[in-house]
Amino acid sequence: MFMQIVVGVDDHEGGRDAIALAKVLARPQSEITLAYVYCGDPRVYQGREKPPVVTDRERTLERIETLRHEVGIDADIRYVGATSPGRGLHELAEHQHADLLVVGSSSRGLVGRVLTGDDTRAALNGAPCAVAIAERGYSEHPTPIAKVGVAYNGSPESKLALECARELTAATRADIVALEVVAIPTYAYTGLMVPTAGGGLDEILADANKRMEEIDGVSGRAVYGLSGEELAAFGDEVDLLVVGSRSYGPVRRLVIGSTSDYLERHARCALLVLPRAGESEHAGESEIAQAPAGA
Repeated sequence: MFMQIVVGVDDHEGGRDAIALAKVLARPQSEITLAYVYCGDPRVYQGREKPPVVTDRERTLERIETLRHEVGIDADIRYVGATSPGRGLHELAEHQHADLLVVGSSSRGLVGRVLTGDDTRAALNGAPCAVAIAERGYSEHPTPIAKVGVAYNGSPESKLALECARELTAATRADIVALEVVAIPTYAYTGLMVPTAGGGLDEILADANKRMEEIDGVSGRAVYGLSGEELAAFGDEVDLLVVGSRSYGPVRRLVIGSTSDYLERHARCALLVLPRAGESEHAGESEIAQAPAGA
């Protein structure tokens, strides 16, 4: 399904996790690129006493080359300069006409997120293609995907997620499981009446479960709760969770929050987020260098 794959690698275990997930999602004909993004120009000497060190790039490429051999993946290597890791990965994905960007889960704590930002979230927001996020430690147990979960609610985005899951499982015959989360904020901000406790909520859940039962070839159910929390817990049951993106405006984001952002931090399995229809980030200038193909 994914033929052009860009993998974001760094100096942490998240890069190894991302490579391991890309290897699982790739097809035999897929072309994979391992990308290391640096901020600024490493060739510019900023000190006064020490001579400039030109080996930063060489050391980085050597580490990625070693990692490539350890994981056992056939891939090109790129060394990308950009204003931020997220922007660098987006620009490279557009340059490569990638249909999938794979990154590792952020290893930063709350303080680190506030002070330095979140590279994983930056890669997710506004990406020009689908984004897969490997959960922390994925490289320690990279198993074939036997069960794919889908966040489903009947919307066009969720139907696209279901179709993606069908394509992913076509060759492997993996099971597909769908979950619909009935949440009060969703109804409150889509122009529908807010369900009340008792019969109203029971009726909504019954209707949702009926819709799920009618999905051909899929085992599905509906639950009531907070979308992010329920879908994160759903990850315990599947090997990969597929979700669609929705173009909420700023007001709805404040009230509902971004489910994909929540899942990026809390999903308990590998996560695949599909792009918003028609959305593409404007590509800027980036410096892209290719490492030698040989070892």
